[in-house]
Amino acid sequence: MFVGFIVASLFLANAAYACRMSHAQALSSVQSVGIGIWSSHGCSDRNNPMCTSLDTITCNAINCIKVFKQSSGCPVTITGATETGHGNGAGLTHWNGYKIDISLNACVDNYIRRWPFIGNRGDGAAMYKAGSGNVYAREKDHWDIVFNNPC
Repeated sequence: MFVGFIVASLFLANAAYACRMSHAQALSSVQSVGIGIWSSHGCSDRNNPMCTSLDTITCNAINCIKVFKQSSGCPVTITGATETGHGNGAGLTHWNGYKIDISLNACVDNYIRRWPFIGNRGDGAAMYKAGSGNVYAREKDHWDIVFNNPC
């Protein structure tokens, strides 16, 4: 029975990463819990670095940002996700659908800073690790979050 649970858990975790959403699907999902989205140019074209796009984001990232919003009780605004310009290489990148940027506010800052500080990234951003194992990095004007674990 225990082995079956482990296999089912691994399947569900992998399914969350294989699952992808269109911009419209992801936007509807985050807006349903009161998460906003902001683009400096009011656009969502994934291939335009001036836009904010959720196109091809992992279902896990969308689920996790919703969990964050609901557990923190903070206002949350997405300012970056899968649009080009974040470093489009392999791995747990924005382009590959694993990362979301959110705007700064006192509520978000205080909530994240309750978690263990795990050091600074190479660019100097302070990193905090949630209980889920996901890492929140405090950049100059936003939080850069990598959702590589289920929430």
